[in-house]
Amino acid sequence: VGMMMILILRQLWRRIPFAFLEDIHGKFVKTYGRAALTALAYAMNDEFSRVLSQQMDYYSNDPSADQINRMRGEISQVRSVMIDNIDKVLERGDRLDLLVDKTTTMQGNTVRFKRQARRYRSTTWWRNVKLTYQPSTPTINFS
Repeated sequence: VGMMMILILRQLWRRIPFAFLEDIHGKFVKTYGRAALTALAYAMNDEFSRVLSQQMDYYSNDPSADQINRMRGEISQVRSVMIDNIDKVLERGDRLDLLVDKTTTMQGNTVRFKRQARRYRSTTWWRNVKLTYQPSTPTINFS
């Protein structure tokens, strides 16, 4: 296992320099083509040194130069968005639970209110019946 890790680490460390070399080779061939085959040594130094400098800076400092690091960055961004979305869903779920609790409480209050309203209506109705059908007692006037 240890030897395998060493080989993997060696390959990881070589990845960026070889990507740099492939990029430089491609740019050189694209710029000079077959003319490079017959040119004198260092004849294109002045022209191509600017390209070399730019590419060295890019591969040394820009994290997007390394495809694996760029992919890791993108994965990290996707992961953070997913975590935010999960947090929002959980928050929404908490609010839904609170809403369900409030609805259950309101339903219980509604049943209680209905019962009390019936009792009050019944009591009021019986009072009216008693007042309406109360036998009148003759009043005796002693004057």
